[in-house]
Amino acid sequence: MIKIENLRKTYQMGEVEVHALDGVSLTVEQGEYVAIIGASGSGKSTLMHILGLLDVPDSGTFEIDGTDVTKFSDTALAAFRNRVMGFVFQQFNLLKRTSALENVGLPLIYARNGNKNEAASKMLELVGLGERMSHHTNELSGGQQQRVAIARALVNNPSIIFADEPTGNLDSKSAKEIMEVVSELHARGLTIILVTHDSNVASHAQRIIELKDGKILNDFKNPDSPEIPRVGKVDKAEPAHTGFGLHSLTEGLVLVKQSVRSLLANKVRTALSALGIMIGVAAVIATVAVGNGAKAAVEESMSRLGSNLLMLMPQRRSRGGVRQAQGSSSRISQADVKALGDEVNHVLRISSTVDGNAQLKAGNLNWSCRVQGVDPDYELMRSYEPQLGRFFTAEEDNNRARVAVIGVTPARELFQGLNPVGQQIKINRQTFTVIGVLPEKGSSGFRDYDDTAFIPVTTAMRRLFGKDYVDRVEIQIDDAKNMERAQTDIMTLMADRHRTGTSENPFEIRNLAEIQDAVSETSNIMSLLLSSIASIALVVGGIGIMNIMLVSVTERTREIGLRKALGARRNDIMLQFLIEALIISFFGGCLGIGLGSGVGYLAERFADMPVAFTQHSIYMAFGFSALIGIVFGIWPARKAALLNPIEALRYE
Repeated sequence: MIKIENLRKTYQMGEVEVHALDGVSLTVEQGEYVAIIGASGSGKSTLMHILGLLDVPDSGTFEIDGTDVTKFSDTALAAFRNRVMGFVFQQFNLLKRTSALENVGLPLIYARNGNKNEAASKMLELVGLGERMSHHTNELSGGQQQRVAIARALVNNPSIIFADEPTGNLDSKSAKEIMEVVSELHARGLTIILVTHDSNVASHAQRIIELKDGKILNDFKNPDSPEIPRVGKVDKAEPAHTGFGLHSLTEGLVLVKQSVRSLLANKVRTALSALGIMIGVAAVIATVAVGNGAKAAVEESMSRLGSNLLMLMPQRRSRGGVRQAQGSSSRISQADVKALGDEVNHVLRISSTVDGNAQLKAGNLNWSCRVQGVDPDYELMRSYEPQLGRFFTAEEDNNRARVAVIGVTPARELFQGLNPVGQQIKINRQTFTVIGVLPEKGSSGFRDYDDTAFIPVTTAMRRLFGKDYVDRVEIQIDDAKNMERAQTDIMTLMADRHRTGTSENPFEIRNLAEIQDAVSETSNIMSLLLSSIASIALVVGGIGIMNIMLVSVTERTREIGLRKALGARRNDIMLQFLIEALIISFFGGCLGIGLGSGVGYLAERFADMPVAFTQHSIYMAFGFSALIGIVFGIWPARKAALLNPIEALRYE
């Protein structure tokens, strides 16, 4: 079954070379019970580690059933260990904080051959621990722990059992019981290779191989060994499948369960690792929400101005380095307004505007606000349909009627909750009749859109402000695609009417859509900047996860070696540590979503900041946290996956 020839293994101890194995050759038949003995440093443990595929020789040949295993890949060696070999260690090497049943079932995770967990309970019953399955390892005696280790070695129905000083940490009674169990296993047809320095333990074997200084000193049949009838050749286990198959989901759930258990074993450390991710996710969600809220507020504010609007006004000219008043070189007349409405294509509505501050009085109450003289079309251009009463008509505009439509702020201040429609007010000591109350528009920045009053433009010009020109003209275009063409036509017409060249045109046009786009773009840039700054916290949290996972790899080096000895491949180890990093990220991400939502709510409630949460920002922050867990978990996971099994098992 096993054949080795001229096996050599050398260790470098500083400047000294130690020949642990020096040309060892031997054969082990199927069903043999072999004891390898020798003094400390004789090479017996090294030989067993190589025979168990936990270590590789420097030279020589090693065949199992005619197959040269020295050419196997790491994955193939792991599969062979899992399905063909079982290990019983002197230190038991049981996982802490897990039950006997879970310890025995550990090799089944990596088998991927359809074995069921019932096999673990059967093995525990076989070694006499059927009533102790749910007990944790710290609740078992030394002998019972070694029985668990034996059951674990048998759970995948191996062909060979390797036992490294199986009684070294046991009292004499427990040692006797364990050796009886090993003899029973041999009677069932298993090949037993036992390493010991105790001659009494070796006396149970049929064949004894004595090593000294890395060489076979004696190899003989044990005349005192009891004759054990052969049960027959044990069927060789089929190689385990590589990669994930139909049992991937079950295996994944087991790995998740084990990862959670490992993280819960260090609750404070896990919580501190998740804290960085939590703060990062919360910062991203809160900053994006505030940015989106500010953008929405700006868009709402701009929407109050109307859609597809152009604003024509005289330019401010400079003379002698001094910025002069608007309209100092050219003014817009009502004749210009009429010409624009008649001669420019695609004009849907047009309104001239005159405005200024004025004192409003009703009874013994006074209020100062902005008063605007506008055309009747202004109502539809700016969506100013009154919530009470009506807007003034073209006839009232032509007759210079003293009627006013007021905002909710002067209505509240002057009429104290009473209906102002039909009431008289004085504007700069001239009597006006209130015919309507505007809908509430809110405020943005330092401007209150509700603190205003509208009167006919002719009334404002002739009766209130004494102007024979308008301050500006607001023009609504029928379609956004015609804005650029209409803008050119307006400037050309105004240049012709005022006899100026196009390049010296004293008028300017402001496109409110362009202003809105610029403001929105600025808001997007600010949101991106804030999110980028907040994302730094996520990166810092990821570095924290990486540090914690590196510490965890160091602390669990022996566990990693055990898992590899039981058949775990590199990908299995890497996956487990990546799952742990993802769990920390997931936990931190969930807490971060709650914290970020809470911060946003408090900012909106107590700081009066506009906040707008979106699913996109939550998904982005959560996905970024998961990505952080993967990226910063890869290095520790890879470090764990590349550990040499025997070096990991020897780690102190």
